[in-house]
Amino acid sequence: MRTALTALLAFAAGVLLMLGIAHHAPAPAKPADGNSTVTAVRSAPAPATTTAAGDDGSDAADATDNWPSKAPSPEQVIYGQHDMLQKALARLGPRVAGRPNLYVLAFGADGGEDVFRNEAEYAAKLFPERFGAGTHVLVLENNPNSLEKHPLASWSNLEAALDGLADVMKPDEDILLVYLTTHGGEDHSLLVDMDPLPLDQIAAPDLGDILKKRPFKWKVVVVNACYSGGFVPTLHGPGTLVLTAARADRSSFGCGSDSDITYFGRAWLVDALNRTPDFMEAFKQAAGEIAQWEQKDKLTPSEPQMDVGAGIADQLALWRKHITPGPAVAFKPAPSSAPPAGPSAPH
Repeated sequence: MRTALTALLAFAAGVLLMLGIAHHAPAPAKPADGNSTVTAVRSAPAPATTTAAGDDGSDAADATDNWPSKAPSPEQVIYGQHDMLQKALARLGPRVAGRPNLYVLAFGADGGEDVFRNEAEYAAKLFPERFGAGTHVLVLENNPNSLEKHPLASWSNLEAALDGLADVMKPDEDILLVYLTTHGGEDHSLLVDMDPLPLDQIAAPDLGDILKKRPFKWKVVVVNACYSGGFVPTLHGPGTLVLTAARADRSSFGCGSDSDITYFGRAWLVDALNRTPDFMEAFKQAAGEIAQWEQKDKLTPSEPQMDVGAGIADQLALWRKHITPGPAVAFKPAPSSAPPAGPSAPH
C-alpha cells in the first residue's frame, strides 16, 4: 500500500513539474518568410502601468481608466485591426504610371502623447498636398482619440501594411518612405504603446529585419526618437536613405504633453519640406535649425544623422523630376487629449 501511494505521489509531482516548465518556457521565435529560418524575437510589451487585479477586480479596472469611454473596448479594437488596415490600404489612390511614385507609411507609436499623433497626421496631409499625384499615404497611429480613425501602430500592423504596400507598388521603381515617431531608448528600441493593449516593442534589429524581408528596392526611413542614430547600422544598405533625429548616444527634443510637435518633426516636416522637395537638402536645413534651437535652450546637441545608400539619391532626383511642389502646407495640431503637463522633454 505504502509503495503504491509513494509511486502515485511521485507521478503527481512529475506532472506538476512538467506543467511548471511548460508554463515558464520562452515563446519560440516567429517563423520568417523567404530563405531565413527565423526572424527576430519580438521585444516585450510596454511595461504595464498598473498591478495585477485584486479579488475585487479594482486594479483591473484601473488599467482602463484612460481608455476613452466612447471608444470600442480594447478587445474590439484588437479584433477590428485587420479590417481597418484593409480599408486603409483600399483608400490609397491609384498608382500613376510612367514615373516613380512615393508611398509614405507614417507610424506614430506612443499613444500617451498627442505630439506623435500630430506628426503622423501632418505627414498624411503634407506629402500628398505638397507633392501631388503619385504620392500615397498610410497612417498607423496609437492615440485614444483616433482608435476608430486609423489602424494601430503595432509590429503586426507594420508588417501587414508593408505587405499591402508591396502588392500595390512597383517595388523596383517606387519609393517607400517610412516615418516613425515615438520615444526611443538607450538600447535603440522604439516605444510602442497604447495602454492597456500589450503591444510588442520594436528595436533596431527588428526594424532592419522587417524591411529586409520585403522587396522594396528604394527606401527612405526616418526615425524620429531619442538615440535613433543606433538604427543606422541595421538600416544601412543600397537604395536606402536613413534619417534620424539624434545620434546613437544622444536625446532628441520636443515631446511632452505641452508640445504640439517635436523639434525634428517641425524642422524637417513643417519647415524644410515646405521649402524644398529634396529630402536630403531638407535634412541639412533641419539639422541646422535644430542646432540653433538647442543652443538657445542650452540643450546637449542631438546631432541628427543621415546615411545615404548607393543609388537612392538618383532615384529621389528622378522622382522630383515628375513633381511640381504645391504651396506650403500649414501645420495644425489635433485637438488635445490631455491637459498640458510640464515642459517639453527629450523623446
